[in-house]
Amino acid sequence: MDYLATSSDPVKLRTQCLVLGISQGGKLSARGQNIDNATSGLIRQVIKSRDISGKAGETLLLPCCDGIQAKRLLLIGVGRQKDFDQAQAECFAQQAVKATRETAATELALCLGDLLAADESSYLAFRSAVIAADSALYQFNQCKAENKDPLIKLTRLNLLSVDGRQIRIANRAVDHAVAMAAGIKLTRDLSNLPGNICTPGYLAGQASAMKKEFRKLQVEILEESDMQKLGMGALLSVSRGSREAAKLITLNYRGAKAKDKPLVLVGKGLTFDAGGISIKPSAAMDEMKYDMCGGASVFGVMRAVVQMKLPINLIGVVPSSENLPDGDANKPGDIVTSMSGQSIEILNTDAEGRLILCDALTYCERFNPAAVIDIATLTGACVIALGKHASGLMSNHEPLAREILAAGENSGDRVWQLPLWDDYEKQLKSNFADMANIGGREGGAITAACFLSKFTRKQKWAHLDIAGTAWKSGAEKGATGRPVSLLIQFLLRRCKLDH
Repeated sequence: MDYLATSSDPVKLRTQCLVLGISQGGKLSARGQNIDNATSGLIRQVIKSRDISGKAGETLLLPCCDGIQAKRLLLIGVGRQKDFDQAQAECFAQQAVKATRETAATELALCLGDLLAADESSYLAFRSAVIAADSALYQFNQCKAENKDPLIKLTRLNLLSVDGRQIRIANRAVDHAVAMAAGIKLTRDLSNLPGNICTPGYLAGQASAMKKEFRKLQVEILEESDMQKLGMGALLSVSRGSREAAKLITLNYRGAKAKDKPLVLVGKGLTFDAGGISIKPSAAMDEMKYDMCGGASVFGVMRAVVQMKLPINLIGVVPSSENLPDGDANKPGDIVTSMSGQSIEILNTDAEGRLILCDALTYCERFNPAAVIDIATLTGACVIALGKHASGLMSNHEPLAREILAAGENSGDRVWQLPLWDDYEKQLKSNFADMANIGGREGGAITAACFLSKFTRKQKWAHLDIAGTAWKSGAEKGATGRPVSLLIQFLLRRCKLDH
């Protein structure tokens, strides 16, 4: 899909489909009035006949309208004009794509600029619209014999702006959005692959392929023998139950000065999680291929950042393994020693994500990071607490937490902060080791973060629990690509390029 910002007159624009927003109550923008005049009052006529009222979510497709050059005119209700923001821009673009998917239209022209406020906030709206349109076109057909859908013909999206200044903002938004969309797509593709294809070795291969594509990206892959020498007893204890060898994948991008401390993203890369000896129920166990969405999001963010050539030093670390039952797998009551030297009593083998993450977090100390953010589908407790709408956030550094919260609001990929109090650490006490790997049912998302915090004492650190947001179940089953938008917004803000 190609994206282009333009200030062309929509009345004279030759396009497969012109998309116009109708505000609640049938109000038209200046460009809407021009289009209505050119079509001899056609839009006013359909509003008067109550075919569309401007209520958010309404759509009406009109073919071959005399007076304009567009072959089709799509009207979309956008709600109250004063409430139109990036969230509404996202819905506007999604509905435009969905409403025309089964037509022969190969391009769309969105009259978006005249719906936006005349300020820098239009950057976020244009960016969100492009990402939303790209997401609406997404399909995962890699494992199907017929891997092409003939109904999807869209190849171009024009974003109509009102003046030169808005075009400059829109062009910058498009450049960023295209890279972000590519990162989101990579994340979704990796996440949607089945566990028999997307193994730790496959992820390592994808990292090597990215290195060949982008010269600025350095990749290092540690094998189990390397991890053994480093004393990563927690991570290696998880992979013992699998025939697939664990990998520790590091992607290193140097876009700033060598002296600038890097930011580090750590993504949980459990390519399949059966729970180990503490085996999961069979219902929906197929969705445990999504236990590597944290790692996949790190791949997506790294790709987008390298593509945008952001002036920042960024390192992605992905500990990857499977968690399966086997004669050599962890058993409840086993004690392992982490890279940090702290011992862990494994009371539940299904709490394995924190075991691979804790060694990866200790490993990050060698990079002398400015901050570390880990991303993990860590706990069902977070899904119970926050549902599918917000990711959970916990941090040992409040300024870092505030940055992430703001990035969530600005990107529309929101998070909610949960406490990380010492009170919860009491639940991790063990009679036989320095800590247990679970703290009971109460506050499960928080005690999991408390566990990880024991390995980040030397770092400014934040933890994102994306168990509720990384994928959808049911008829729309599939990876969402979250929290790639959130993390890139966070990085853009750090680079002062988020407007």
